[in-house]
Amino acid sequence: MREQRRGRKIAMSQAEIDVFLAEQRTCRVATSSPSGPHLTPLWFAWDGTSLWLNSVVKSQRWTDLERDPRVAVVVDTGDAFTELRGVEIRGRVESVGDVPRSGAPDPDLETPELLYARKYTGGDKMHYDGRHAWLRVTPEKLTSWDFRKM
Repeated sequence: MREQRRGRKIAMSQAEIDVFLAEQRTCRVATSSPSGPHLTPLWFAWDGTSLWLNSVVKSQRWTDLERDPRVAVVVDTGDAFTELRGVEIRGRVESVGDVPRSGAPDPDLETPELLYARKYTGGDKMHYDGRHAWLRVTPEKLTSWDFRKM
């Protein structure tokens, strides 16, 4: 993964990034469609090395990523300028597990599904609706900022 070059004074440490991504609930996913950029909000899980997106399989986002796996994802928060914090992840996605996800045991999905369930349901069980599947974003570049450090 490429190192952040600009804004190092306000960059988050890896530990701060891990806590931030565990706390935040919504990311914005940018894909490239034939008609231009496509941006959508989505729930996610962060396992410390990869960002996991639980996406509707029959969506523009999924179609875009099948054609071009490059993606940019932003997670941010703050209202006042001096409160702004965020992480941008650029990388490539790959689908992991069955498509759509049936809930059959899959060791590759144990951790992201547990993180996701705890974050969004408060429990340890995933809900499978026959419409969603998992996309793993492998970061090639990660940029962070925390304006509270200024």
